[in-house]
Amino acid sequence: MFDRSVFIIGMTGSGKSSLGKRVAGNLHIPYSDLDRRISEVFQIPVNDIFAQYGEEAFRRAETAMLIQTTREPPALISTGGGCVMNPENLNIMRANGLILLVDRPLDQILGDIKLDRRPLLADKGLEEVERVYHERIDTYRAAADLVLDNSKGYFMGMTGMERMLRLRFGLYSQDLSGRGA
Repeated sequence: MFDRSVFIIGMTGSGKSSLGKRVAGNLHIPYSDLDRRISEVFQIPVNDIFAQYGEEAFRRAETAMLIQTTREPPALISTGGGCVMNPENLNIMRANGLILLVDRPLDQILGDIKLDRRPLLADKGLEEVERVYHERIDTYRAAADLVLDNSKGYFMGMTGMERMLRLRFGLYSQDLSGRGA
């Protein structure tokens, strides 16, 4: 179905993983969550990787896992919020697929985010979320081949992402008469 991977980027709490997993299921394509895969390799949660080994070790593992995904069949791949901030990772994603930004307004992220699940934000509070958002948003937007407005709720985000990918990869039926495929 996909001729190359789609790397989902965006701010922590934007909906990358929840939307990606659901849309991949709807489209019957492989799905991968970089953070989850890294956690499986270390056999501990991402928060514990940061606490025990530090951010630098996590970022090295992130790049290695990103490279690993390029050796696998094309998939929908959710990345961590900081993945695209590394120029090497950005180059890997650009060379091996499309980059889809899940763009969600800061106020919605602040209203929903569970800080205890976010390694770089857990001890710092909502002010840190706001600081990180402003630090990263321009990079996210500059990196994106596709941008999903995820400001209208989960269902609209899911259907929007699915529609966007169907159009991009020609997954709609050629029958436009309205009678079905």
